[in-house]
Amino acid sequence: QVQLVESGGGLVQAGGSLRLSCVASGTIFGIEAMGWYRQAPGKKRESVARITEDGTTNYADSVKGRFTISRHSAKNSVYLQMNSLKPEDTAVYYCDVDNARLDSEGTTWSGWGQGTQVTVSS
Repeated sequence: QVQLVESGGGLVQAGGSLRLSCVASGTIFGIEAMGWYRQAPGKKRESVARITEDGTTNYADSVKGRFTISRHSAKNSVYLQMNSLKPEDTAVYYCDVDNARLDSEGTTWSGWGQGTQVTVSS
């Protein structure tokens, strides 16, 4: 029903920047919240940033001041601008959708993208 396609990952030197994008495709009438998670090797998946339908944002302490999340509601898209990247930001980054509204009867969908690798070299 809904597919998430992420892009923008890659290899960057410490101090550099990357911009991740995620587009949710399908018949969608709105999305309650979108966000980004990441998972480094041997570690649990953690929330990086989240943005709700009204534009409220939340960030992990480790990325505050360096990462900026934004969304384009009409395009069902979410972005993550990552600046001043550090080697510890290396992880697979996953796009997350919470409660995408699929019809007028209250049907919703929540899920993850396939992930995009971000590697920061020192």
